[in-house]
Amino acid sequence: IDQTELAKRIKKKDKMKFNTKVIHGGQHHDPSTGAVMPPVYQTSTFVQTSPGKPLNPDYEYSRAANPTRSALENALASIENGTRGLAFSSGLAATDCILRSFKAGDEIIAMDDLYGGTYRMFTRIYKDSGIKFHFVDMNDLEKFKSLINENTKLVWVETPTNPLMKLADIQEIAKITKEKKILFAVDNTFATPYLQKPLDLGADIVMHSATKYLGGHSDVIAGALIVKDEALGDQLHFQQFATGATLGPMDSFLVLRGIKTLHLRVQRHCENGVKVVEFLSNHPKIKTVYFPGLPSHPYHEIAKKQMSGFGGMVSFTFVSGKKEEAVNFLERLNVFTLAESLGGVESLANHPALMTHASIPEDKRKEIGITDDLVRLSVGIEDAEDLIADLMQALA
Repeated sequence: IDQTELAKRIKKKDKMKFNTKVIHGGQHHDPSTGAVMPPVYQTSTFVQTSPGKPLNPDYEYSRAANPTRSALENALASIENGTRGLAFSSGLAATDCILRSFKAGDEIIAMDDLYGGTYRMFTRIYKDSGIKFHFVDMNDLEKFKSLINENTKLVWVETPTNPLMKLADIQEIAKITKEKKILFAVDNTFATPYLQKPLDLGADIVMHSATKYLGGHSDVIAGALIVKDEALGDQLHFQQFATGATLGPMDSFLVLRGIKTLHLRVQRHCENGVKVVEFLSNHPKIKTVYFPGLPSHPYHEIAKKQMSGFGGMVSFTFVSGKKEEAVNFLERLNVFTLAESLGGVESLANHPALMTHASIPEDKRKEIGITDDLVRLSVGIEDAEDLIADLMQALA
């Protein structure tokens, strides 16, 4: 490595490689004590030297800004190659903040396969707002383009999707949204910035349920937005400040701590995911395995194009097609834990139709392929042999 260039890169932390960024990117030692990790500033307010003159102009009231949350937000911006990160009380709070940018008469085009909570927010919470939502297969670009009109203000994409692991070509969609001057938001929860960077591919906003891989330990509820455009960042921050969906200092600390091992954890999630998929793909009781790393996956080429790995999320169906077999399988698991959520160090198993996607009407679930025998696995970082042994005994 050229030593001069190396020195420049290390001095300017946003030029560091990813594995270094998760630990150092956007981070600084505490100036008052030299603490390596940012302290948990468990305070609601900050002293002022005179009315309207805070001791530190950056901190007046913790809903607007808190030093621990600021440290997390700087890290989020760094690892997603953005200019501004915002930390929220949940992923849905982050999504809601974006939607508050729109008014009656505006239209939003969204991917047809979405996290159940996102679909519920779009179709029930905002149903009387006057905002019109369209749901479409984002791989049918002609169909997608036919829905765009002068009222279209936002395109919302999950890739890979929850729970069917569908993908969308971020770069191709970004070309269209930029030409039409439409905001483009990508839910990057499943891929994480370790595997995929939507801002680099042309998206305007990245959303995370930081509860999942960013936190990584199933001990916090949090959300995040990251943008490249500073004016958009200021607008979203004002909406967050004015509505109050901010992340507390202790939760901010936990997510920041989780980010520091993101690269190590996701690498193991990917390794174990491949092994679990290989086992399931060869089991006589399993009909279809949904995993973007499989050459047979319909969007495998898109995954290779825009992801550096295929993640640890796997869904599958049974040859019998029976809900009862899926439920019986889930009840018999010992190492995998039957629970909602994903992305923690422990392996989790979920029945989308009865759990995470129960809020989606049954006819809509069937239309997009969420069948009653579908099981979703979040493959953790345990020993892969133990995970496969658990799946084997549950299937038996």
